[in-house]
Amino acid sequence: MESNTQKRALGLNDKLPDISKTLDTVRFLKSRKEDGEPLESFFELNDTLYAKAEVPRTEEVYLWLGANIMLSYPLTEAETLLQSKYEAAKSSLANCEEDLDFLREQITTMEVATARVYNWDVNERRKEKSKGDGAANGGSKNGPDG
Repeated sequence: MESNTQKRALGLNDKLPDISKTLDTVRFLKSRKEDGEPLESFFELNDTLYAKAEVPRTEEVYLWLGANIMLSYPLTEAETLLQSKYEAAKSSLANCEEDLDFLREQITTMEVATARVYNWDVNERRKEKSKGDGAANGGSKNGPDG
């Protein structure tokens, strides 16, 4: 459970900057003036590869939704969608961190309880062994040969 929750938290930590960057871009496009010149921009195609493009004033954007699906959204709807996705991801990350804290606490409690049971068992075995040694020694001293 802990490793799954950690993986989910790492995934959310990776998504949050991307969502934030996309949201900032949508807000920028929304703030541009109607008569403004086309915007010259560089789009990241890969980690080290960029493409140069001119972006005219637009009222819609295309967003990747996942699973190779892209949809067109008006700027206002895109901003609302991205804002809700960002808030949901932040909330989910906070829940993951809470769950991780709870799991760590439970793991510690379980380890302490296991150690106590083990120590109790060791003490019981020592008691049994000492009782067994005492009975064996006492019987031989008082035997017919002794």
